[in-house]
Amino acid sequence: MLDVLILRDPHESPQKCSLIPLRGTPGIEFLTYDARRRVDVSGRVLLHPDGDEITPADRGKPLFLIDSSWRRLPKLLACVDGASERRRLPELVTAYPRKSKTFADPTRGLASIEALYAMLALLGEVHPELLAHYHWRAEFLESNARYLSGAGAVRP
Repeated sequence: MLDVLILRDPHESPQKCSLIPLRGTPGIEFLTYDARRRVDVSGRVLLHPDGDEITPADRGKPLFLIDSSWRRLPKLLACVDGASERRRLPELVTAYPRKSKTFADPTRGLASIEALYAMLALLGEVHPELLAHYHWRAEFLESNARYLSGAGAVRP
């Protein structure tokens, strides 16, 4: 069963957001970032590039995902309270055609929907419906079959 909290940066374009189609999905809660609001993530696993790699011990724990650009991640993290475990994914490849005119994205960054799907799949919860509206789902799954097929991920 899904238990995912997503903190979304309002500066991100809704037209480009890969997670917007998940609004209303049972088990997924969206919060919009507001610097005046505190977000308690106690007991959740925070998907973070500087965390330890996920392990089977993380199965069944509620997840926390921040949907923002890399450069704004520290600002959004500043409103987060509570002890969370930072976890990162293995070296997956994005299928999302990222382009920035202001700065370079990290080479290993994923679209938020890719990260959420992969995190759940690697923890044994395969939810192909999460990728139903993701235009690049086939490319993403094919490029990462080494990791996601072993997790039982369903191919399109």
